[in-house]
Amino acid sequence: MNHFGTGRRLAMGWAVFALTGGVLAGCDSSSSDSQNQQTQTTVGPEDQERIQKGLSISPVTLNFTGLDRNLVGLGSYIVNAQGGCSDCHTSPPFAAGGDPFQGQPEQTNTANFLAGGRSFGGGIVSRNITPDAQGLPMGLTYEAFLAVIRTGKKPDGSLLQVMPWPIFSKMRDADLRAVYEYLKAIPSAQPGSPPTPTPPTPPPYP
Repeated sequence: MNHFGTGRRLAMGWAVFALTGGVLAGCDSSSSDSQNQQTQTTVGPEDQERIQKGLSISPVTLNFTGLDRNLVGLGSYIVNAQGGCSDCHTSPPFAAGGDPFQGQPEQTNTANFLAGGRSFGGGIVSRNITPDAQGLPMGLTYEAFLAVIRTGKKPDGSLLQVMPWPIFSKMRDADLRAVYEYLKAIPSAQPGSPPTPTPPTPPPYP
């Protein structure tokens, strides 16, 4: 199965969303520690629908501590309903018995969700984009993440391959910020083992 092809086609569907208003303080009344409070960006009704959908479809439990809940939800919508990020960054993308391309009820591989490890040949392996020990996706600050997406250049100066950054680079800062916020909210994970290739079925003989 060509998951990259699927991911790239889905990537073409990434849209630009309108985020309006400012940032409001969260209302986590259960804690007096400001670091444990959430903030929420004010958004319109259309974006609110996307946010709620994004929060409901995230395949993994989210940690909202210190994060903007609305941005996390919008980021989840982009990552899980439009970007096809899991196609390349989760290895394998689906849990055993949960591959919809095989006619099975869809079940994401949550144990290795977005932890990379998929090989594309030529030494190219999808990167782990889950948070590191400091809570930074891929170990990158938002500014560094934004620079990578905008230019396609990794911190070592080399260009990203396979990753369709020329498409993602056209997104608004607000949308990429939402993606980054979602990646901060997901659990840290380790790459999974690639699935054993299934031998092709020999053609029937007359």
